[in-house]
Amino acid sequence: MLMASGVNFGFKLTLPHMFGVSLGFGFMAVLVGFGIMQLFDAFPISYIVLKICSVAYLLYLAFKIATSSGSIGSAKVKAAPMSFLQAVMFQWVNPKAWSMALTAIGVYAPTKDFESILLVSLVFCLVNFPCIACWASLGTKIKKWLTKPASLKRFNYFMAMLLVASLYPIFIG
Repeated sequence: MLMASGVNFGFKLTLPHMFGVSLGFGFMAVLVGFGIMQLFDAFPISYIVLKICSVAYLLYLAFKIATSSGSIGSAKVKAAPMSFLQAVMFQWVNPKAWSMALTAIGVYAPTKDFESILLVSLVFCLVNFPCIACWASLGTKIKKWLTKPASLKRFNYFMAMLLVASLYPIFIG
């Protein structure tokens, strides 16, 4: 999603998306560490609801990517990059974020003490941002190969298909 945003909107306009992902995940990890998973354990149906909401939202985003009408170098772009708040909220329906948060807290802060949870979350925020910045930057770099509308359309379709393919583990697990 960040690479597609880099291609379609450029690095600068993708910054709110990047900050939202990084800080949103850190906040999510903190809440997971402080016991949000106890709510899921108390209400097992919530796992199914989360899975359905996650899949539905990711399919919606894949559709938005596939049908993005932005044209590189054009002043008229109908689509808009994901905002900071949208990216923060996205973490809550992102199955990959849930997997990482649960694993990180379980492995690196098993005692669930305040300092450990905050340290794990902070480290994830600090490491996450440069990593996701690479994806957005790569998107801006490959832009020159996507100047033709047909090339950009194929790229957006391919990115949407990869997003849909990332749902595969949900269905086999």
